[in-house]
Amino acid sequence: MNRRAFIAAATATAAAPLLARLSWAAEGSFEVTRTEEEWREMLTDLEYEVMREEGTERAFTSPLNDIKELGIFHCKGCDLPLYDAATKFDSGTGWPSFYEAMPGAIGTKQDRKLLFMVRTECHCSRCGSHLGHIFDDGPEPTGKRHCINGVSLTFEPAAA
Repeated sequence: MNRRAFIAAATATAAAPLLARLSWAAEGSFEVTRTEEEWREMLTDLEYEVMREEGTERAFTSPLNDIKELGIFHCKGCDLPLYDAATKFDSGTGWPSFYEAMPGAIGTKQDRKLLFMVRTECHCSRCGSHLGHIFDDGPEPTGKRHCINGVSLTFEPAAA
């Protein structure tokens, strides 16, 4: 392989995850859709990066990680109820973690952005906003850990 071919291949390999990330929001057909401009108007820069570009907030930065009361966690993008607080647990990871989503609330796909690792990405089934990832190291009864970015959620406490 000559030098030019090597540089082209290396550049394409390095850019592939970024290009996949930038095109993600266009994938799928969702009930709630908005233009990029509309998303940018309603979300902070961090919320946009996480929800529309599959970014990740820093661990231990979300106040939702500390919520222990009963209620429902909703999608910040469309207000769809996603997780019952009764399924929340302290995973020690620094992100709100749940062992189960509400029926029909999330969609999943393979995430190959990390070299040598395939993860299960989860997103809101109504607007496609990125929520986080699902791992197989959670508690019973499901054995799953939905590791969710707090910036993708809002919390509605249970009625008293």
